[in-house]
Amino acid sequence: MTAVQGVTRPHPATPGSTLHTTAPPPPPRRLDDVKGWFPPLDQLLFDWFLDRQEAGGLRGDLLEVGVFMGKSAIFLGRHRQEGERYTVCDLFEGDAPDGANRAESVKSYGSLSRRAFESNYLAFHDALPRVLQGPSSLVPGEVAPASCRFVHIDGSHLYEHVHGDIGAAQDVLLPDGIVVLDDFRSEHTPGVSVAAWEAVLSRGLRPICLTTQKLYGTWGDPRPAQDALLEMVRARQDCDLSIQQAAGHRLIRLKSRHGMTAPAFPPSRHADPEPAPAPPAEAFPQQRRPAPGPRRPRSRARRLAHDLLPPLVTRAIRRARTPRRATVD
Repeated sequence: MTAVQGVTRPHPATPGSTLHTTAPPPPPRRLDDVKGWFPPLDQLLFDWFLDRQEAGGLRGDLLEVGVFMGKSAIFLGRHRQEGERYTVCDLFEGDAPDGANRAESVKSYGSLSRRAFESNYLAFHDALPRVLQGPSSLVPGEVAPASCRFVHIDGSHLYEHVHGDIGAAQDVLLPDGIVVLDDFRSEHTPGVSVAAWEAVLSRGLRPICLTTQKLYGTWGDPRPAQDALLEMVRARQDCDLSIQQAAGHRLIRLKSRHGMTAPAFPPSRHADPEPAPAPPAEAFPQQRRPAPGPRRPRSRARRLAHDLLPPLVTRAIRRARTPRRATVD
């Protein structure tokens, strides 16, 4: 049994746990090898928001609710600064808090295991984040209020759980912290849509921007981030932009164009080693033919023949003296 911050849970690697026995997938060599839904535009925005926080001197912890196989968690973990704490929360193969959540977990995430997540994460990082294995209702008791600068919510799609996750995010975020809500507009996740727009209309959440999958928001003033974001996006050629007004909010909608690439991300420890650089060209000087030796001086008779005989006769004599090559029929 392994204690997780005051909550006792069976660790999947211990005997008697519910660890799946199917063969694990090959270790990831790059971030795209990790299964998950994390488009290039959202990778770009994660980088941009986190870099902007760090450049502005904002320090705070990081939190992700719902990690699946760890793709966005791996990406987010690269931004943990010295002294900051990074926490992830997921049911993995643990018990769901209610029947509806249990059915959702079995249908959508039946193959998810903590071991798979940890293996993927450690392929890119030297140490794991703090892992809370259990429902997201653990977060308020495990993450200090007003301690986080960035929270990514990508857990349950059920309204009641998302409603609670948004409330927890509001409690743990710093005044200018960023919350990202996944699947806020997908046709199969109406519960997330209802909870997200309810938070905007009645719980003080202020949208910064919207992508195909995610809503980026804050309980602080969104205008400085929006103005800087608009300047960044307008300078790019791979992102479509539209601005709308609704219920007193400026809504910035972003959509990637075909060919947008994700920010560069370091390869995993399992990546093939880089080929050794080719030695400089001067290390292999071109082989040169040896310089011709001194020409044998002509005999006196040859000199006289060259000087006195007509050129036509001289050439005929040379041909006669040159041995003919044997030919093959």
